[in-house]
Amino acid sequence: MNRAVVFAMAVAGASVGSLACSSAFAQSADQNDSGFYIGGGVGQFNVKIDDVDQTDEAIQRLDDSDTSWKAFVGWRMNPYFALDLAYIDFGRPSQRATTASGSGGDFSAHLSGFAPSVYGTIPLGPVELFGKIGYYFYDVDAKVDLDNGPGFDSSSSDEDLLYGGGIGMTFFQHLNARLEYERIDSSRVDDADAIWFAGQWRF
Repeated sequence: MNRAVVFAMAVAGASVGSLACSSAFAQSADQNDSGFYIGGGVGQFNVKIDDVDQTDEAIQRLDDSDTSWKAFVGWRMNPYFALDLAYIDFGRPSQRATTASGSGGDFSAHLSGFAPSVYGTIPLGPVELFGKIGYYFYDVDAKVDLDNGPGFDSSSSDEDLLYGGGIGMTFFQHLNARLEYERIDSSRVDDADAIWFAGQWRF
């Protein structure tokens, strides 16, 4: 099943559950609608790369997923807009591959960097529907370990558009939990997205 469809189903289920208990939290959620926040999240990063540039065409394809994490700080200007700065580590997706010379080996790519973003939010009591857009400034460390013979490493830096959206819910005025879908729009990567479960503390 497509990851976006799975995410949409999860959001729908979370929305029903959240709205069912919204009256219990509505008053407290409305009392903290701006200010500084800090948080983090864990998720799954999925990447697909055809014609891997970092290996001089020795590896033709990478299609894998890995556990990812992020830490972030931000400022909520009001209930509708926020500025955010995140450090995102998308883990190290890897894949068994055969090189152009016929040798077998393991190829992996590690992506990590900083992402400033702008969030737009529609508050529905304690429930929030949000979208985001920003830029991801990141390093890519590619590594090839060959079964027979020496491997090689390659490093590069890039920046790409980052966007996404999701649903969140605030508890006890300060604790916000959210489910988020995020995508990187890159000319070097054929398909790169992540599903996050994140939490933030709003001061």
